[in-house]
Amino acid sequence: MKKCVNLKENLADCPCTYPSCPRKGMCCECLRHHLKAEELPACCFPLEIEKTFDRSIEKFIEIHKA
Repeated sequence: MKKCVNLKENLADCPCTYPSCPRKGMCCECLRHHLKAEELPACCFPLEIEKTFDRSIEKFIEIHKA
């Protein structure tokens, strides 16, 4: 992975609760990883949903339909 010039700022705002995430604070890498898995990153979800680790696009649509 390349070094992120915004890592410090990104870490301050990153809502990811996955303890050993190697992409924490590296938004480009995180987005690439999740899109490849047909998911969205933690920052797309409210905290209570993010904690469930259901980062599916279906879950995103479900919570934004209401």
